[in-house]
Amino acid sequence: MAHYYEENPQGESDRRVIQARMHGMDFFFTTDAEVFSKKFLDFGSRTLLETAIEDLSANNRKKGKLLDLGCGYGPIGIIMKRVFPSMEVTMVDINHRAIELAKQNAETNSVKCVDVHPSDGCASVEGLFDVVLTNPPVRAGKQTVFSFYDGAYEHMEEGAFLYVVLQKKQGAPSSEKYLLEKFGNCRVIAKESGYWILKSVKGAFREE
Repeated sequence: MAHYYEENPQGESDRRVIQARMHGMDFFFTTDAEVFSKKFLDFGSRTLLETAIEDLSANNRKKGKLLDLGCGYGPIGIIMKRVFPSMEVTMVDINHRAIELAKQNAETNSVKCVDVHPSDGCASVEGLFDVVLTNPPVRAGKQTVFSFYDGAYEHMEEGAFLYVVLQKKQGAPSSEKYLLEKFGNCRVIAKESGYWILKSVKGAFREE
């Protein structure tokens, strides 16, 4: 059986268009078989987006470079670019089918000047970012999830924000512990229906 975190899905295509409304705007995304959350925008990603948008706005972080790590068909990066048009957005995923969808969805939703390309975690990511968002592939295993955090850390500017969404039952507490050790800080900034939003700041052992 193929998984959404495989590089080259070989299963039969089953494209569909789903609709999502976020931050007062309507979005349309083409999804397919063997990509994450193909039937609807998943609750975890919605919660991540809502929380990150609110937190970034409160901290006046509306510009800079943003990385959508493990972008799937692109909803997180695309929605963030529409909400914060001054941000430079990069979107990466190991799944080549998902990457092609993300490129198409950026065009469908009138999102321009985004960099969408395949990458195994941060292996093909270049440069430093001010914001990183990830809904990590928990089904790929804890080692893969933690490698996302390691890669993000290496590609973050000093003072950059990392936002992560995980279900409590799928490893949120262990991720909180790992991020606390990695960054020196980690806060659970939202809890909703069993989902936790974790935030770490690079180079800040205590948030001001």
